[in-house]
Amino acid sequence: MSAVNKLAGRVLRKAARVIDPPRPIQILSDEYITWLCYANPGMLERGNLYLIDYAISHLPSAAPILEIGTFCGLSTNVIAHFKRKHGVNNPLITCDKWEFENVNGRANIADSPVLFSEYKKFVKNSYIRNMQMFSPDDLPFTFELTANEFFEKWKNGKVCADVLGRTYTLGGPISFCYIDGNHTYEYAKQDFLNCDAYLVNGGFILFDDSTLTEFTLHKLMPEIIAMSRYRLVAQNPYHLFQKIDSST
Repeated sequence: MSAVNKLAGRVLRKAARVIDPPRPIQILSDEYITWLCYANPGMLERGNLYLIDYAISHLPSAAPILEIGTFCGLSTNVIAHFKRKHGVNNPLITCDKWEFENVNGRANIADSPVLFSEYKKFVKNSYIRNMQMFSPDDLPFTFELTANEFFEKWKNGKVCADVLGRTYTLGGPISFCYIDGNHTYEYAKQDFLNCDAYLVNGGFILFDDSTLTEFTLHKLMPEIIAMSRYRLVAQNPYHLFQKIDSST
């Protein structure tokens, strides 16, 4: 399945859940988020607002918050908003390579004149503009890297330049990770293993697109639920876990 088809599939699945949600979810919103969602495009599952707010309000340390996958920055701005709300100063670090090219190698999107290469530039620039508009007081450090590339540099404590040209020394513990990159079992599991290596006790991991259906990360969630070192905080409808023991 192409990257574009997967992206379209996520949009359709999320739209279907809005029309016919499979279970009641806790909705959290405010006036700021309402206005943010009018202008900042994205595919944010509204149940994630409650989960992100919970994690940020219960952070166990001052270690960085990590978001894997940013698209146009809607969830990134939501995280920054909840940081302000709860007076949290943890650095926010994100990574995304904005790769949407079709696996079949087509240069254009469908039958349009729009090139995938230009689409990538447009989305990246939209992300930067949205950060500068909605989070100018707390700009995240965003690195144009895949998750695996990012964690390789994190492991080695590399000094890297972000998309705004600022330098940051990667490495160390993580207090909260929002996994919203490649939504396949294999990639999400690798993201989990990478995060797990640095997540502090009491830290949180939120998996986007993680309902227990055949279309999402249905195989990974039971594996983590079965781990003694993680507890399921909430399913709303996606899964938020807290690390309770790193010794096993």
